[in-house]
Amino acid sequence: QVQLVESGGGLVQPGGSLRLSCAASGSIVSIDNMGWYRQAPGKQRELVADITNGGSTNYADSVKGRFTISRDNAKNTVYLQMNGLKPEDTAVYYCNARIKQRLHPSYYYWGQGTQVTVPS
Repeated sequence: QVQLVESGGGLVQPGGSLRLSCAASGSIVSIDNMGWYRQAPGKQRELVADITNGGSTNYADSVKGRFTISRDNAKNTVYLQMNGLKPEDTAVYYCNARIKQRLHPSYYYWGQGTQVTVPS
């Protein structure tokens, strides 16, 4: 059984910062891509940023220069440092990871989501 547990969301004023964390646990052989998605009310879930196990990163245009994704492979954890937050960043943020378990093919897992609110 694999779990992704997110933390670090909350309410922050415009221009402020938050750091999200997502730790994977369970019977894990390896983790490939890890990423963060977000879903605002009435909108589709969208990619915010992702990172390969080698450290290559990819960002949505809307967050480039403000958000930084990183990971600690020894801890099976991915982080999202969010600076210069704007009201349009308000959403539920979900962690996603492609995880290989023993005797199973790789599969994408999702966290439960953490709310980030930036009031206008």
